[in-house]
Amino acid sequence: MRYVIVIEQADGNYSAYVPDVPGCVATGATLAEVQQAMQEALAFHLEGLREEGLPIPPPSTIAYVEVAA
Repeated sequence: MRYVIVIEQADGNYSAYVPDVPGCVATGATLAEVQQAMQEALAFHLEGLREEGLPIPPPSTIAYVEVAA
């Protein structure tokens, strides 16, 4: 599955969240760190939902940008 993650730069670090999976968040000192942490957090979060017999939220957020040249 592919989920959209939103990454925001804060004072001295980055934070990320998944709009389709409430409560799934991560932080990191660098962009690469927060991306890795978010992949791990999302996998852990989805595994926990499966173990609890709860539904897995389907990816539904779409993100793209078009810029006229």
